[in-house]
Amino acid sequence: MLLIAITSPDFFPEETMIIPKLLDWGISRIHLRKPTASYQDCARLLSALPSECYSRIVVHDHFGLAHTFPLHGIHLNRRNPVAPQGFTGSVSCSCHSLNEAEQAKSRCNYVFLSPVFDSVSKSGYRSAFTPDTLTAAACRGIIDSKVVALGGVSADRLPTLKSLGFGGAALLGDIWNRIHDANFEQYVRSLSAAASE
Repeated sequence: MLLIAITSPDFFPEETMIIPKLLDWGISRIHLRKPTASYQDCARLLSALPSECYSRIVVHDHFGLAHTFPLHGIHLNRRNPVAPQGFTGSVSCSCHSLNEAEQAKSRCNYVFLSPVFDSVSKSGYRSAFTPDTLTAAACRGIIDSKVVALGGVSADRLPTLKSLGFGGAALLGDIWNRIHDANFEQYVRSLSAAASE
């Protein structure tokens, strides 16, 4: 199961130290999502990372960064709904309904479906799907290896996501809310272990 960490929307001092550690501890991929940041600010963050991280980073904005740095790919969203012409890297996108996910899978390497659970990072951002709806979508093949669950994802929910057939899980609040915990590394490694079981 693909395990993705989405960056905090704001920059913070320890970020360039934590991103490589997350990848070392078992996170499969980092999605660089800074909706209000400039190209230069995002480039500065990428420049501060070890180059071996680049092949596991996806950008949500400033797609030119994927040419400046050898990044894994780009992520389409409402701000940036179209891939640059001729782009050959990985393309993923955000989906907020099962119908949208079903349609997008044919043109993307993988898609985010959200919010699967009540959000950790966005107050009042409630799940859009009942357990029965998700089960039915899995039975119909809408949820499959190309669909990544987003929204309220945490270690204790990974077994449910795996049983439904999700190909991955994306975390935002659950990761960044824990960075100062004494057992942060252990928690991330436990996520990785649960995803690979």
